[in-house]
Amino acid sequence: MPLPFSAGASTRKPGRSDWRAVLALLPYLKPYRARIAAALGCMLAAKLANLGVPMLLKLIVDRLGGAAQLTAAARAADSPLMLAAGGVGLLVVAYAVVRLSTSLFNELREWLFAKVTESVVRRMALQVFEHLHGLSLRFHLERQTGGVTRDIDRGTRGIQTVITYSVYNILPTLIEVTLVLVFLVTRYEPMFALVTFAALVIYVLFTVRLTAWRTRFRREMNELESRASSHAIDALINYETVKYFGNEVFETRRYDENLRAYRAAAIRSQQTLSYLNFGQQTIIAVGLAVILWRATQGVLAGTLSLGDLVLINTFMLQLYIPLNFLGVIYRELKQSLADMEKMFALLGQHREVADLADAPALSVAGGRIAFEHVDFSYEANRAILRDVDFVVEAGTTTAIVGHSGSGKSTIARLLFRFYDVPRTGAGRITIDGQDIRAVGQASLRAAIGIVPQDTVLFNDTLEYNIAYGRPGASRASVEAAARAAHLDAFIARLPDGYRTMVGERGLKLSGGEKQRVAIARTILKDPPILVLDEATSALDSRSERAIQGALDDVSRNRTTVVIAHRLSTVVRADQIIVLDQGRIVERGTHRDLLAAGGAYAQMWRLQQSHHDVDDEAPDPDADPDLAPSLDRRPASRAAAGE
Repeated sequence: MPLPFSAGASTRKPGRSDWRAVLALLPYLKPYRARIAAALGCMLAAKLANLGVPMLLKLIVDRLGGAAQLTAAARAADSPLMLAAGGVGLLVVAYAVVRLSTSLFNELREWLFAKVTESVVRRMALQVFEHLHGLSLRFHLERQTGGVTRDIDRGTRGIQTVITYSVYNILPTLIEVTLVLVFLVTRYEPMFALVTFAALVIYVLFTVRLTAWRTRFRREMNELESRASSHAIDALINYETVKYFGNEVFETRRYDENLRAYRAAAIRSQQTLSYLNFGQQTIIAVGLAVILWRATQGVLAGTLSLGDLVLINTFMLQLYIPLNFLGVIYRELKQSLADMEKMFALLGQHREVADLADAPALSVAGGRIAFEHVDFSYEANRAILRDVDFVVEAGTTTAIVGHSGSGKSTIARLLFRFYDVPRTGAGRITIDGQDIRAVGQASLRAAIGIVPQDTVLFNDTLEYNIAYGRPGASRASVEAAARAAHLDAFIARLPDGYRTMVGERGLKLSGGEKQRVAIARTILKDPPILVLDEATSALDSRSERAIQGALDDVSRNRTTVVIAHRLSTVVRADQIIVLDQGRIVERGTHRDLLAAGGAYAQMWRLQQSHHDVDDEAPDPDADPDLAPSLDRRPASRAAAGE
């Protein structure tokens, strides 16, 4: 389904955007044509019945007015017969039936349309959610999550408001106004219809103009509310950082500044609402007074009956009461449309990384990875990778090392297609000879597992977080993955076991425990390609040794890319690539690079001097009897001393 708004929709003129927002909903209503038609039929029947209520009331009043002219004795003697003869009893019954049928048809309309409203809201919310997950990492790094979620919440509520008010209030009121005007023109003098129509026009114009003026205050409120919400969520997510620096008062003060600005905008909005309400009531009061004065003159002149006066007054009340509410509805619609603008702007965000039409799934035979003369930059004036060219043979391990900012993590992001290498003149990345830009992203990411440096867990149970590697996996598979990651002993000591809640972002667990969870869910995913993105850099020496053993186990017989800062973790890699300012400056095995005495050797000596190596992993040159389980090179290559 085409997106209803472009990324710049929020800059369009409000009126045009409003109509585009309404038209954008029509495709979502199309599957429910029959149900909508039935609901509209019930709505029309309800309005016809509602029109009959004042007519029956007029007949009852006229009949009773005629009966009132009889003598008291005659009425005392024959009252029941006269009521029967005059048909008043039947009219009262008919009045009750018609009034009840109005309610019946209204409820039938709501019963029929409820499914339509909720289904459309669900589809729209799902499309926005799916689209956000389809956007590039760049978009999510530049936006605050709290503000985005507020935009979605308000947007979906706005859709529900637009659909509900349009069908339940606006259309019924327009139909009723049309029926009443036609009736007044055909049964009474044109002045009644003229005054009624004039009051309606003035009311609508006044409401539209003032509401358009007030809309900017609503938008300002939305901006300030989103800002306050984003700040609050950000501060709570970073609770520990706030505590570390003792900045509770500072954060509270910042939040209060946002709340003060929001309060000022809310007060301005409420004040302008009072102006609008008073003006609307004035228009209604003047119109109703003119019509009743004219009807009273007709009764005194004998051209209208008392029932006619009651009929006209009831019609006016039936029109103006919902019309007064229609003013509130219109304001809500304008506010809802303003809320929807931001959500539609999210839908209009360009997908920086998009699959080609009919892109095939990635077919992994061995998992050979090749970066072929790749150039990449996040911004046009700042190159990150320059002519990066290397191959990771199937089943081998390649380590990528370098100083911070050298481009190591960018390689992992490109491999996952969080960003795409430009298609012209910037090289390409292939897996088993297939350009990853030409295959489906879902199949690509299904073939790659990652153990990141900073493992962020869902605020759910341990079992859920491990099973996230393969949703729907059996409990036995989850437990097997936990054992393989050496996590089972830790879980066994917990009172709730696998049902233990890990807290927001997994903050109830230590760094090593979170890393083991990441390893477990990668084991459960069972991908042919593995990326270890500085998976142990934040751990102490003891935890690192334990985690490193689990990583060695999971990476055996897989194509593995290790991004590392600690060189002690990559000494057994089949190939080590040294990056500096986005360029490959060295490559080879650990022994070869040490012998070369270049950048890698300097980094190694520097880390040794800071005791980053001595207590963590032995130098293979100093200790040839390393545990054979840690050597993942093919037997022939290991025997050859490679």
